Amino acid sequence: MKRSSQDSGSRSIPEDRKLYVVDSINDLNKLNLCPAGSQQLFPLEEKLQDIGTDSGNGSHSLFLAGLIIVLIISLALVSFVIFLIVQTGNKMEDVSRRLAAEGKDIDDLKKINSIIVKRLNQLDSEQN
Repeated sequence: MKRSSQDSGSRSIPEDRKLYVVDSINDLNKLNLCPAGSQQLFPLEEKLQDIGTDSGNGSHSLFLAGLIIVLIISLALVSFVIFLIVQTGNKMEDVSRRLAAEGKDIDDLKKINSIIVKRLNQLDSEQN
């Protein structure tokens, strides 16, 4: 007597594996992946959704309140950053005006210095 390859393969699989395979096939039947009309589609999930709706309202409102708080805080931070950017821009304008004014003052001092040096050179040449 010869044994087929399926017979020898099924005997080499441990009992736990056989039960796992049978459970997997049953799960596929429940998900309606097997031929149509074999079982009702997702009856357990409908029951779970009905149970979860009562307790979900509290978590949804808590999540919504947390989201609103986070949005308010982020809005405040963005407003503060914009305020700092505007203030920094104003300070930079003040500094650039001061530098421009001091630059003019320095140019005026250079002109006065050159006039003084010329006058001193003239006085030295007249004394000699």
